[in-house]
Amino acid sequence: MLSASDTLAQFGISEQKKWPIAIIVILIIANITYLFALDHCRPSKYNSPSINLWVQIIVDLLCLSVVVHYIGSTTTPISFFYVLHIALACIFFSTRESLYVTILVCFMDTIVILLDNFFITQTPLSTLISSHLSIDTDRTESALLWMSFLDTLFIIVWYVVSRLSLIVRAHERHLLEAYKQINQAQVEKDQYALLITHQLKSPLDAIRSKINLIKDGYLGETSVEVNTALEQMDVRAKNMSGLILDLLRLERLKDTCLDTAVFESVEIQAVLQKCIEKLTPVASSKHVTLNLSIKNFICDVIPDQLGILLENIISNAITYSHENTSVEITSEIDTLNHGANITITDHGIGIESKDLPNIFNEYFYSPRAAMHNKATSGIGLSIVKIAAENNKLKIKVASEPGIGTSFSIIFNNIEIPEEHIVTA
Repeated sequence: MLSASDTLAQFGISEQKKWPIAIIVILIIANITYLFALDHCRPSKYNSPSINLWVQIIVDLLCLSVVVHYIGSTTTPISFFYVLHIALACIFFSTRESLYVTILVCFMDTIVILLDNFFITQTPLSTLISSHLSIDTDRTESALLWMSFLDTLFIIVWYVVSRLSLIVRAHERHLLEAYKQINQAQVEKDQYALLITHQLKSPLDAIRSKINLIKDGYLGETSVEVNTALEQMDVRAKNMSGLILDLLRLERLKDTCLDTAVFESVEIQAVLQKCIEKLTPVASSKHVTLNLSIKNFICDVIPDQLGILLENIISNAITYSHENTSVEITSEIDTLNHGANITITDHGIGIESKDLPNIFNEYFYSPRAAMHNKATSGIGLSIVKIAAENNKLKIKVASEPGIGTSFSIIFNNIEIPEEHIVTA
């Protein structure tokens, strides 16, 4: 406005020499004060977000009224900028409070128009307004008409926007209520599943115990056909037992998200050695070799959950590997950023690119995985995901069908002991 003073004067907008700078200084000081009051002053009866907003609105309206006066309350459309304050008030305030803001806007605009047309000599009529309004005898009537029009417009805008805000808020409440109901239903579903799981575990263990007694001949000799049937029953019971254990483990990990978990410093070498010792018999039965080559480091984790995470990934790598292949477990340490990652790579069936985004979803398993392992529950990688979230770890997956899959677990804020490589 200062640089284009002459150009604006042609449109009836004059006196741009002093007041714009004053308005700018006032608004800068006011905004600094608002932020300071919210961020550095203790909340009190006279310092709250609501009061802060009201002060902002009043100061802004006063500044805008000055702008409207100097630019031309009836000679330019500048008065329409009052609408912005009404719309914002409808969004941030209740219907009653936004009505108060609207009344304040009407009052200030009325005062400015009355001052400009009845007490202060009005600036030349802007070319933005129709030329027939420039007759001096019609100026007073035009001003009153313009004032009535604006006040009516402000009330209409308030009514429309406040109605829309009420509708939006009602939808928000309904969505929030629906979200709470969904969460409650999910909690009840999980609790019911956990109850059923516990109820199934005991009789299933009893069934497996009886099957083993019959198979081992403690209840007399049995025919080949009966032994075959018992073997099939035992396999099915074993798979179901594994599913139940996975469900129990998954629910326990979910509960950890809600509670304060206890983090401890552990050496990654020790955790991996435990997993290798536990899974070596499984790997040997599938003729899969486990190759461990890592640089040891110390990380803050929930120890048992990190063990579950690594055990599930390595177990999956063994399960979906081709026979007479190997699973490589390696590590890399970023000394500069105090980070590290462990990579577990198999040489197996791999995962198709379309299935990669879904592999961590509960009960998801691809047709390729189901054909290779009919006993899969689709929960293993869900357990991995939740354990990683609980331990603040990230997991990256890369896979190529028919070639193999690679899981990388990324650790942050590690400590590095004496550097050495452990090979097994």
